[in-house]
Amino acid sequence: MNDLRALIAALALAGAAAGLTGCAVEPVAPPRADVFVDAAFKPPRVRIDPQEALALSPAMRRFAENEMASEIRLKGLRDGLIDALYTKGRLQLDYDSEITRTAAEAFDAKRGNCMSLVLMTAAFARHLNLPVRFNSVYLEESWTRSNGIFFVAGHVNISLARPLSTSSRTTVFGDPELLTIDFLPPDQVRGHRSRPVDESTILAMFLNNRAAEALTLGQVDDAYWWARAAINADSRWLAAYNTLAVLYRRKGLYGNSESTLRLVLEREPLNVQAMSNLVLVLSDTGRREEAQLYANQLAQIQPVPPYKFFDEGVAAMKAGEFAAARQFFRKELARAAYVPEFHFWLALANYGLGDVSGARGEITKALENSATSRDREMYGAKLAWLNEVREQQRRREPLRGPAGS
Repeated sequence: MNDLRALIAALALAGAAAGLTGCAVEPVAPPRADVFVDAAFKPPRVRIDPQEALALSPAMRRFAENEMASEIRLKGLRDGLIDALYTKGRLQLDYDSEITRTAAEAFDAKRGNCMSLVLMTAAFARHLNLPVRFNSVYLEESWTRSNGIFFVAGHVNISLARPLSTSSRTTVFGDPELLTIDFLPPDQVRGHRSRPVDESTILAMFLNNRAAEALTLGQVDDAYWWARAAINADSRWLAAYNTLAVLYRRKGLYGNSESTLRLVLEREPLNVQAMSNLVLVLSDTGRREEAQLYANQLAQIQPVPPYKFFDEGVAAMKAGEFAAARQFFRKELARAAYVPEFHFWLALANYGLGDVSGARGEITKALENSATSRDREMYGAKLAWLNEVREQQRRREPLRGPAGS
């Protein structure tokens, strides 16, 4: 994707300034002191400062004073900001979910996931004194897996209001609307509900993303400090507690892991992620019967776990049972068509059955659903190879095998 697919939608503003930053909010209660075990982890190797997430860099400031200023003069503050950032020919931002970047990092790289692009937009909006509202969007729950770790992907977007009045007594909006910017294609978010979230929650999400990414790389100690910072940023964001519990289990701190997971389940008794991890911790400590009780409850909430059909398909592939594998991969795609890995393996099954056209179609879908530059390069190369295979078949020329799979 060469240009960012930004969905712009005007939404009615419910209330005078509801959900906009700058309004009075209730302070977030601090986390319980006993949830952290600092002594079990080495100091972080990287700087962890939540405020860096929204900081405006010198390069961003120069962009605001030059390229953005010309758009603002023509179109006004809000529309000028949006066009300067997301109109083709300016920054040419790309969507990339591989890592979560700060506002400044996203600007420098000209790419980012939804969180990074929301942070960058908010940083510019604040520089221009535009009120912003952060939104958490309710999408169908999407699971991914990396290095044996399951992740549940969330989605956020941002709304911009009209500039605040310069009146010293009151705050008046010249237009009773919010303009919401989303960084996913319209068909993926149209009709989905969202809720406003505080800046503290957005920072907790950002920090928890960093923790999960560090964990994926095996950087357990760094991941702990990111997760700790996330909980300190907003103790209501339960995903960070779940991350912390996973880290405790990795360190063999089963008691701390269990107590952290039970804290989540006290607040959300049907939290699938916490329950799944608690089953593992109870099994680790030999409490099989109690683990089975939670496993039974989990099976009622989630009868078919994520990746179940995919794993069965991979097993069938290893056994050379390509037809059976194809059916398993199709089942997994029926409930998670957004995962490029599933399309890729279905392509391999099709190829194993001699269906080059079907393999090419699935690789194309894997490429379309790729959210990182690395995946786009890999699937693009596979598609190019399959195009060559198809052309060679048409000419009935001898074939060479692919370089890897």
